[in-house]
Amino acid sequence: MDTIVVFALFFTSLLVCIYNGVSILYPLFFGLGCFTWVALRRGYAVIDLLKMMGTGSKKSLIVIKIFVLIGIITAVWRASGTISFIVYYGIAFMSAKYFILSAFLLSCLVSFLLGTSFGTVGTIGVVLIVLAKSGNVDINMAAGAIIAGAYFGDRCSPMSSSANLVAALTNTKLYINLTNMTKTSIIPFILSIVGYIYLSYGNPLAFYNNQIVDEIVNSFNISLLVLSPAVIILLLAAFRIDVKLSMSISILFGILIALFVQNIPFFQLMKYIITGYSMDKSGFFAEIIQGGGLYSMLSVSLIVLISSAYAGIFQGTGLLREIEGFFEKLSTKTNVYFAMILSSIATAGFACNQTLAVMLSHQITHKLYEKNHLSNYRLALDLENTVIMISALIPWNIAGAVPAVTLSADAGFIIYAFYIFLVPLTNLLTQTMMDRKQ
Repeated sequence: MDTIVVFALFFTSLLVCIYNGVSILYPLFFGLGCFTWVALRRGYAVIDLLKMMGTGSKKSLIVIKIFVLIGIITAVWRASGTISFIVYYGIAFMSAKYFILSAFLLSCLVSFLLGTSFGTVGTIGVVLIVLAKSGNVDINMAAGAIIAGAYFGDRCSPMSSSANLVAALTNTKLYINLTNMTKTSIIPFILSIVGYIYLSYGNPLAFYNNQIVDEIVNSFNISLLVLSPAVIILLLAAFRIDVKLSMSISILFGILIALFVQNIPFFQLMKYIITGYSMDKSGFFAEIIQGGGLYSMLSVSLIVLISSAYAGIFQGTGLLREIEGFFEKLSTKTNVYFAMILSSIATAGFACNQTLAVMLSHQITHKLYEKNHLSNYRLALDLENTVIMISALIPWNIAGAVPAVTLSADAGFIIYAFYIFLVPLTNLLTQTMMDRKQ
């Protein structure tokens, strides 16, 4: 009974904080204290619980290293003009007639390069939504396409923190996971393109605003050279070079370009790396291009660290054993993948953030995969195809709520985020057909 009460209190506190715009770090700390209290009531010693937390938190270290590199690279790419180059030419080659399709594809490209949905929405996403508003395009349709594209890279970019988290949890190799994800995303990606072509016909961009393009030209050198940090990431990913090394090399090239092409003073650049990039000039693009830096990764790193501590306690104390048993029974009546989908809906709805949802889904289902003699690579793939995407479809989960607010949209964007819900659905059909053949 005490466990149910604590889960209810934790979930309520998360919802209250999200509704009021308060950081979810507070309810996460509160929940950690509550679950620790439950474990103490059941006879576990404080020292043992601390060890459990430490064991769980160790799993987050590889992801936190990625966060550090993401913080640096997002600041450096802003300073070097790499992001500005992508925005400039993305808008230049965008079709007004197929605006919604273009928004989806451009968001896919940027998210794959950045590896972060929030970063994608906060840069190219804001630009696209402004164009949509000024061009009389339905906001939720445009936001759905942008957020769907943002989660394309959040799921399968080598720089994605969620992809690295799943690889760490399942003890699998990142690039093998990415290959598996690519294979299972072909059908939903094609269907998404068809859907956005259809929506584009009825929602063309009414007119084109050159203000953003003019601001970029006046603020940055956008020669082809400034794209090299992004090209390096793609080339090294093609050769399956360790993502931390490829990001480090990209950062080095970005720093050199920022110093010698954009003529940013060294100490100013170091400040950008720590606190985030900002421009001296005023203007719309100056506002949205600011950000990145190590400081921007502090909150998300703490979320991952605390979430890992939760996983350690749950695993060490067996607080989720009854829930694990429920999904095990469910899988015998349906199939393992369907059980994973339902567990993902439950954890994404309960945790209110993607990181904790991933860890809870892994905690609940990993034994189920072992009992069914399914490999860790299958487990990793199913996590990527379910909880990573489903988190963005829960209206109160920050995975979708924050991007929606950033784009001035509401929960209505969900029905237009084709790629996000097609990934779990198409793979459910595929898995069901394969199980029937067996």
